[in-house]
Amino acid sequence: MRAIILSKNGNLNQLTYTELSLPSLNEGEVLVQTKAIGINPIDLKTKNSKGIYSKLQGENPLILGWELSGVVTQSRSEKFAEGEEVFGLINFPGHGRTYAEYVACPATDLAKKPSNCSHFEAAGTSLAALTAYQSLVHLGGLKSEQKILIHAASGGVGHFAVQIAKHLGAYVAGTSSEKNKEFVLGLGADKHLDYKTDELEKEHKDYDIVLDTIGGNTIDRSIPLLKKGGILISIPSGKNDAVEEKADQNGIKGLKFTVQSDENDMNVIASFLQQEILKPHISKIVEFDAMEDAHAQIASGHTVGKVIVRL
Repeated sequence: MRAIILSKNGNLNQLTYTELSLPSLNEGEVLVQTKAIGINPIDLKTKNSKGIYSKLQGENPLILGWELSGVVTQSRSEKFAEGEEVFGLINFPGHGRTYAEYVACPATDLAKKPSNCSHFEAAGTSLAALTAYQSLVHLGGLKSEQKILIHAASGGVGHFAVQIAKHLGAYVAGTSSEKNKEFVLGLGADKHLDYKTDELEKEHKDYDIVLDTIGGNTIDRSIPLLKKGGILISIPSGKNDAVEEKADQNGIKGLKFTVQSDENDMNVIASFLQQEILKPHISKIVEFDAMEDAHAQIASGHTVGKVIVRL
């Protein structure tokens, strides 16, 4: 099978196409023929020796990727039979290996692909939607009628977070550039804020939760917007190291968050897709042979929704 491995080129890592044998299955796993792969910022971070590279650098071969949608071709699990269409977040934050034509997946990391969803839409949903759901529901405890501000609301995690927060009955404000205002409001946001202006600084200080998907200076701009006892959830590893200390100094709670593969949460996301509570936005689809193009789009920092690779 064709796969993309992470190999060394001097002091840098690079993506290299290669041929590998089909992976063997352990009990409880299924072999999935990949139809589409979701590309995420963590892919680029890990490629550049950041992210979770330290956990994976001993793997040989090291295959990036965690999101996929495809068809089961072999099964050693009672959960899925051959021929079923599935999607999921594979073994995160471990070795996902989804940059390949076939992937051995724990059945517990997968859900049945909804019939109203394409493989492209399903592949782009798992990591970002799970990140939004787990951070808002499990960590933040978001409740109906609470107020939440979602940064980068037009991005991968952000555009799912807006939809989930509205489904839960919250008042939702979202930041993006002015050009994406209508997109953010179209997701259901009650208010749009242009992060390039001083609109954030003029905003009321009464949010219950702020979801930060950017890190750095965004943390400092967010803290004054939270009511006392409010929660600032920050996702970008390496850019949110000070969130807990800064929040504590201002009478709020600062939390870091990393998504985890989870069977129950995947089933919730699948049901949201089936009911059209969630509608993934795909900004670009590239071929497997053009993985670097997909990475370049993510690296631009201006992706609306998700970037997908087609096999």
